[in-house]
Amino acid sequence: MTPGNKNSYNSLKKININNKEYNYYSLSEAEKNGLDGINKLPKSLKVLLENLLRYEDDLSVTKSQIEAIKNWLETKKSKTEIAYRPARVLLQDYTGIPAVADLAAMREAVKEKNKDPNTINPLSAVDLVIDHSVQVDQSAKADSFEKNVDIEFNRNGERYSFLKWGQQAFDNFRIVPPGTGICHQVNLEYLSKVVWSEEFKGEKYIFPDTLVGTDSHTTMVNGLSVLGWGVGGIEAEAGMLGQPISMLIPEVIGFEVKNKMPEGTTATDLVLTVVKMLRDKGVVGKFVEFYGDGLKNLTLADRATIANMAPEYGATCGFFPIDDETLKYLKFSGRDQHTVEVVEKYAKEQGLWASNDLEFTDVISLDMSTVVPTISGPKRPQDKVLLTDAPTSFKKVLSEATNKDQKSVSKVSNTDYEIQDGSILIAAITSCTNTSNPNVLIGAGLLAKKAVEYGLEVKPWVKTSLAPGSQVVTDYLEKAGLNTYLDQLGFNLVGYGCTTCIGNSGPLPENIVEAIQKENIHAVSVLSGNRNFEGRISPHIKANYLASPPLVVAYAIAGHMEFDLYKDPLGKSKNGKDIFLKDIWPSNQEIEDTLKQSLNADMFIQRYSNVSDGPTQWQQIKTEKSSIYQWDEGSTYVKKPPFFEGLSDEPEGFKEIKDARPLLILGDMITTDHISPAGSIQKDSPTGEYFMEHQILPKDYNSYGSRRGNHEVMMRGTFANIRIRNEMAPGTEGGFTKLYPEEKVMPVYDAVVEYKKRGTDLVVIGGKEYGTGSSRDWAAKGTKLLGVKAVIAESFERIHRSNLIGMGILPLQFKDGENRKSLNLVGSELISVVDIEKGINPSDEVVIEIKYISGEIKKVKTLSRIDTKNELEYYKNGGILQYVLRNMI
Repeated sequence: MTPGNKNSYNSLKKININNKEYNYYSLSEAEKNGLDGINKLPKSLKVLLENLLRYEDDLSVTKSQIEAIKNWLETKKSKTEIAYRPARVLLQDYTGIPAVADLAAMREAVKEKNKDPNTINPLSAVDLVIDHSVQVDQSAKADSFEKNVDIEFNRNGERYSFLKWGQQAFDNFRIVPPGTGICHQVNLEYLSKVVWSEEFKGEKYIFPDTLVGTDSHTTMVNGLSVLGWGVGGIEAEAGMLGQPISMLIPEVIGFEVKNKMPEGTTATDLVLTVVKMLRDKGVVGKFVEFYGDGLKNLTLADRATIANMAPEYGATCGFFPIDDETLKYLKFSGRDQHTVEVVEKYAKEQGLWASNDLEFTDVISLDMSTVVPTISGPKRPQDKVLLTDAPTSFKKVLSEATNKDQKSVSKVSNTDYEIQDGSILIAAITSCTNTSNPNVLIGAGLLAKKAVEYGLEVKPWVKTSLAPGSQVVTDYLEKAGLNTYLDQLGFNLVGYGCTTCIGNSGPLPENIVEAIQKENIHAVSVLSGNRNFEGRISPHIKANYLASPPLVVAYAIAGHMEFDLYKDPLGKSKNGKDIFLKDIWPSNQEIEDTLKQSLNADMFIQRYSNVSDGPTQWQQIKTEKSSIYQWDEGSTYVKKPPFFEGLSDEPEGFKEIKDARPLLILGDMITTDHISPAGSIQKDSPTGEYFMEHQILPKDYNSYGSRRGNHEVMMRGTFANIRIRNEMAPGTEGGFTKLYPEEKVMPVYDAVVEYKKRGTDLVVIGGKEYGTGSSRDWAAKGTKLLGVKAVIAESFERIHRSNLIGMGILPLQFKDGENRKSLNLVGSELISVVDIEKGINPSDEVVIEIKYISGEIKKVKTLSRIDTKNELEYYKNGGILQYVLRNMI
């Protein structure tokens, strides 16, 4: 995008690198010209400051915004709103399809207004990596990968055809085809430049590489010193169309790392420790920046693992500065020498090179030598469990969850074994968290080798899988000769993508499912992922644990969650000796030596040299070349979204919310998975009924994630997670509510249909951290389509709050310690937002009136969580995309 036409601090300079001349906005020059002291700013804030200097136009970016970043140093916090424009946008297919569908519908809306539809185009570079659609249908077989790819293309033909149309229809839009890798890994290994360059009016400019992505774990790239975080698909679409991201200058927590990790621990143990520390600290909405002497002991892959899980510790991002390790990784992953030299010279010139003399809002410190083996679960990534305590911790979990006096045991038909409460039924090496890290994957391979050599086997009831983040992983496992041992234990390659961690764990064998259901078995999954929320991994698994890849293999051999990996033997050697975990755990030196011999830059260069070609199935997809999409009325995958129908020329303004009925009353930590599940679709649900009407068989349901291009499916799936608990309908689990005044319990969607007939406004009541988890646009879009006008909660997670406003839904936060319980809300109340039609300002106090069934009326103060003026404009327009469209028209 074009730089701004102002240059208040006279900071535009030229720099010569390898006889190439570039323009850049110099922070040291700006410091001389009035921004004194900015060399003490955290590196992440320096990136924001450069962005403001570059885009200063006295309209969206003003001199006062730039000064506010300097003034941040006074109190290390700020209430100033800035307009930030990242260099690029990263999409995955789950969120990418609705984004492309929205852009296609916007083109039609522009055409209907007799304007040029081709004005709807991404203005910044957009990469869409198709990585979320592969499922583990086949596993533990030599041909699992080939079969899963075939199933994926058969299942997703309509979606992939639509995306291929988008690739030719839109400018600045590139697709990385299925089977390449997880978007975050591809971003790390290939897409990111650390320092970005663009040409304007014949002159080259360089500036920090920055991005936003429609997946929460976009933050992984901060490990490579690229400032980026997840936003909702709605906000990303606006960003593509040239809208700045409106944000408050964040607090920055400095995280000092000291010493190095002890023998026998992994990056997973480190990150789960960091997640717990930062969750306890409270860093929601803040930047975390890592510094200290311990940085030199963290590989780039270790840093990426920590940065990846910023959503789990609640921060906007976990940023690592540029240093020698950054340059080493760029060379190692096949980036050309000129790119590496640009990064080094620019970083040192701009003061972005690592240093310890910075000022932070607050600091926290970790001596990495104190880290011990760790897992987390059974429901949240921050629920840290020391490996030494895992058996007793699970016993407690089981006791609290089931109230059983003794374990349930169930015979598995047509086998000679039985399963019981605590049996591990899924063991998956999956997800961007760990498949970015060669150390832990080589570690898993070496552990598998030793296990096989001792004659150990995985328990027959465990579904095993390996889904690497990129094809390079396969290359180095094969070069090391470790793939054969993983294969022998059932960890065969199943696909390159986000599988089990996103809920694409595929079906369990029918006899296993029967055994679970027969005795209501409290079954377990262990995965090397970053998400383990309720109902996410599999509808049949009740407890989910995150662990490093070597521990995933070990637990697959153990087969039960109460197994003590420190004390219990995993089996016997051929001569009858007990074999323990310590006997097969590889040393750090073994891992390092194997890595040196098996991973090189040529692997990256070769794998990414023809990245856009994709597999044969992708190449064979034919699409019609046109700028306007021809919607297929019969499609159940891709439908024209309804958000722009009948768009008026003027904003809607503030609409009355009067006598609204609560649709759901929910507890704390309601995730976007609870609101809009990504996983399997139940036959006995409003979505199942919709599919029956369209003659779709259960085997072809696919997942909610894959159906995100169809608003009819997604609307019915909203609040339909099998583990959500609506306090209005006690005793139920899943997407149920109570229709008032009849007090009739029914599915949420069915109640909505009835309320719509009556013209009744709806609200949702929540607890703390409402909307935590994935940056899922459909959690807000679905809420909007159900007719919800406001969400009233104790606190909101950052991305979901933004998404609600982006869909024209009012987020209100309880004040003065009040909540659903102190107000005795049961669902029979009528709720009005007092005088909303007269308008509000950002962060205003808003009064809600509650009419109880008894006739009592209470007025309660809440805080409007429309935080900025830009957000207020989006709300008044009924949403961010409507705002952009009106501006374009």
